[in-house]
Amino acid sequence: MRTTIRINDDLLKRAKKHAADQGRTLTSLVEDALVLILSKPKSSQRKRVKLPVSKATGGVLPGIDLNRSSDLEEVMNAP
Repeated sequence: MRTTIRINDDLLKRAKKHAADQGRTLTSLVEDALVLILSKPKSSQRKRVKLPVSKATGGVLPGIDLNRSSDLEEVMNAP
């Protein structure tokens, strides 16, 4: 089947050179790459990560104005 895809210029140049160095066509290189990536078991693919959610309560320390960076710097630099 014929199709059109968009590939980054640098990546295409590298792929063409790689195919030529191996004495094969760009089409066969792309087909082999697709077979390789699609044959990987699903367990090796990335899984969705569930991030922990803080259960902390409270808020800003008394006297801290979040709109004034100097207040934040004082608290962060306090011993």
